[in-house]
Amino acid sequence: MTLVFIYLLIAFFVFASSIKLLGWQRFIFTTQLAFFHKYGLNRTSMFLVGLIELTGAILLISYIVIPTKAWLLFAGAGLLGMTSVGALYFHFRFDGWKDAIPAIVTLSLSVLAVM
Repeated sequence: MTLVFIYLLIAFFVFASSIKLLGWQRFIFTTQLAFFHKYGLNRTSMFLVGLIELTGAILLISYIVIPTKAWLLFAGAGLLGMTSVGALYFHFRFDGWKDAIPAIVTLSLSVLAVM
């Protein structure tokens, strides 16, 4: 079951980070950038968050390839969990709980992945 959580995290964060880094999906990119601007952050901050998300996903992919290296799982899920906590902070401070739902789900998946 843990692998299901890991695969879901990888799929979500490779997709999300690719938009933050490359801006290839215009509608989602502009929506996310508007959130970042609302929080007082800029495009560079969004790019850095995308790098952190991609790094976490790559660590999880590495864990699937080398399952004997448990630190890859903990590091990857930890990075993605911390990113989700940061998203929760900003969503609860500036938005409503409905905007925080994806971060709640990804934080839950990050915790379940290491259990």
